Amino acid sequence: MHPRQGILLIRLKSMGDILFTLPAVHALRAAFPTAPITFLVSKEYAPLLEGFRELNSTIELDRGRFRGLRPLKILAEALSLMRQLRRDRPRLAVDLQGYGETAVLTRFSGAPERWGTVYRTGRKWAYTRAVPRNSQVHPADDHLALLMQNGIASPQVSNQFVLPQLALKKAAELFSTCGLRTDRATLFIQPFTSAPQKNWPLERYLDVADLSSKRGWQILFGGGPGDRVALNRASAAGYGVAAGAPLLVSAGLANLSALVLGGDTGLVHLAVAMGKRVVMIMRSILPGSTHPFQHKEWAIGPPAEGLINSITTETVAEHCARAGQEQRPGEIRRS
Repeated sequence: MHPRQGILLIRLKSMGDILFTLPAVHALRAAFPTAPITFLVSKEYAPLLEGFRELNSTIELDRGRFRGLRPLKILAEALSLMRQLRRDRPRLAVDLQGYGETAVLTRFSGAPERWGTVYRTGRKWAYTRAVPRNSQVHPADDHLALLMQNGIASPQVSNQFVLPQLALKKAAELFSTCGLRTDRATLFIQPFTSAPQKNWPLERYLDVADLSSKRGWQILFGGGPGDRVALNRASAAGYGVAAGAPLLVSAGLANLSALVLGGDTGLVHLAVAMGKRVVMIMRSILPGSTHPFQHKEWAIGPPAEGLINSITTETVAEHCARAGQEQRPGEIRRS
């Protein structure tokens, strides 16, 4: 591939899965330093890509524009999307999702070279080179393997998310509004995930917060807009709550903290990519799990796979205490 010919990457959702493409983005930029790289993503996750500094542009897929029973409108939107995909005449399209929808988008991107990780062999028709999904490795490693099998080596794996300065500034303002000081160590807790079965009980997070507070930590709870009511319990306990903050501002709050505690959810994975120390509570840490990338030892799994409620408060508190000892009190690591 000519170094100045474009590359189109496709991963529509969701937050954690998009973050798992970051090492592959770094690897492609290292292999093709001058090639324009465009990323196709669902509109709701587009702000996340502001921290992918190797990208030159993004294309936002607005699914809402395809809803309804107006075939001509749907056709017009599809043609518009295809024109965007082909706008820069990509030489290479890489499907980092491997679903039927993304296979179609890859095939009609116009790129003569099309690589993809496939879940079903029937989707191979969309690619010039298809590699079966390896469910025994971390998704980020699987993306790197796809590149490696197509001649893109990654001798040094990078997983660096660069937080925009404006987001960090707004986070610092919210940090202060919550009554927190930047010269004291803060434990940021993200208790909820996108799936209830991945959630550790909120009351146990509150117990860990109590124990950590007695050890001198400041406590800040984060979450989405839908978590505000549930986190009233944290507010009632006297802890700062920043539920509903914009995605990158929440990332800034995590970045201003010394330690991030939470479940297998996007914001905790984002903290890992910002170089933060995390403690992740998971249903499973078997091979192929989405543990903190390159830091499986930061994950806590249950004694019996899948029974997340069997993880005790004492176990999590001990992990947090050990992790806290790795951080100098009040130290703030910035992207």
